[in-house]
Amino acid sequence: MGNEFLEIKNPDDVKGIISNFQTIKKIEEVSIEESLYRVLTEDIYATISLPPFRKVTMDGFAVVSEDTFAASEDTPVELKLLEVIGAGDVPEKIVKKGFCTEVGTGSPVPEGADAVAMVEYTTHGDGTIFIHESVAMGQNMAKEGSDVMEGELLLKKGTTITPEKIGVLSAMGLKTVPVYKKPQIAVISTGNELIRHDEELSYGKIFDINSQTISSAVTACGCIPVKTEIVKDDYNELKQKIIECQDMDLIITSGGTSAGRGDVLRQVLDDLGEVLVHGIAVKPGKPTIVGRFNNDSVDKYVVGLPGNPVAAAMVFQLFFAPFLKNMASVQTKSIMDETRTVEIELSRRYRPAKGRRHYLLVKINNNKAIPILKDSGAITSLAEADGFIEIGKNVEIVEKGTMVSVYPLGS
Repeated sequence: MGNEFLEIKNPDDVKGIISNFQTIKKIEEVSIEESLYRVLTEDIYATISLPPFRKVTMDGFAVVSEDTFAASEDTPVELKLLEVIGAGDVPEKIVKKGFCTEVGTGSPVPEGADAVAMVEYTTHGDGTIFIHESVAMGQNMAKEGSDVMEGELLLKKGTTITPEKIGVLSAMGLKTVPVYKKPQIAVISTGNELIRHDEELSYGKIFDINSQTISSAVTACGCIPVKTEIVKDDYNELKQKIIECQDMDLIITSGGTSAGRGDVLRQVLDDLGEVLVHGIAVKPGKPTIVGRFNNDSVDKYVVGLPGNPVAAAMVFQLFFAPFLKNMASVQTKSIMDETRTVEIELSRRYRPAKGRRHYLLVKINNNKAIPILKDSGAITSLAEADGFIEIGKNVEIVEKGTMVSVYPLGS
């Protein structure tokens, strides 16, 4: 006989244990080009005003607005043309009454001018320009600092850098920004039956699924997965691999967590440190382990997910994804956020596992939630599913037609 589960814990108690994990958020400087979807560790202030000069916003002619007040279609005002400037050029002449300068969008407004007459309302003469419509002071130009003034707060600490925000940072001429360093998460698949995807499949063996799905989920949480070689169900091999990964921010294993003879993770954790959780009152995912050991006076945590792919994926999303996102300072809604649910009828009667909180995968068809009745080892269940429903541990039967809340998978 194998080891018994230490104590099957209530799911909410497990979430409380996980939320109390000690974390150390590290900071690094990254280039603007590498900052997409990273999270700022400090407020960013404008280093220059934008625009940094009075800027033309329409192609036309920079004028003294007073010169145009009497202009109309029938009686245009005639002004002498001084020069032509475009974006990036520097005006050389001062615009005085009776004169104008041709300007392009984005170019500086010449000294002396206080408005721009749009090219559509002008005509050319011999070295002169006829203005057919009056313009007000400040029209078709932007003042220096009208977008943002030097020293003004641009982006707050904790902001996720999106493509639009990269544009703002680039406008400041910044080369690097301080961001939270992405936590590194060791991902270890265990099991004598597992082989790599580049190996030939033989009878009794299966390809390693969990290292791929869990690594992808870790990436989605804003962390960096560090996959290891597959570890056999061997005490010494698993212990050595965990020790090798002790500098990681978190260690996640899959397989080796149930109370069977070949499952050794609990023994390893007992010897390295302590087991905090061995068994959660949920389906799927009961044989989940959480352990802790000390490395240079820093607590290191090991998460042991079930070997069954569906159970591993569901337990990860429900219990550990929120912790990883917090560790990475990623702000997204919880998978169990009520605002993300769809309320629809259950398509058939369903009898859940009594005594455990049940998370049932469903697909949606004809506005009904259809239970996916496959075991937790059937990875195709996740591909078919549109979401899942939560069933309380004391519910014996969910009748056909019952209104249920469907939570979408992922964040």
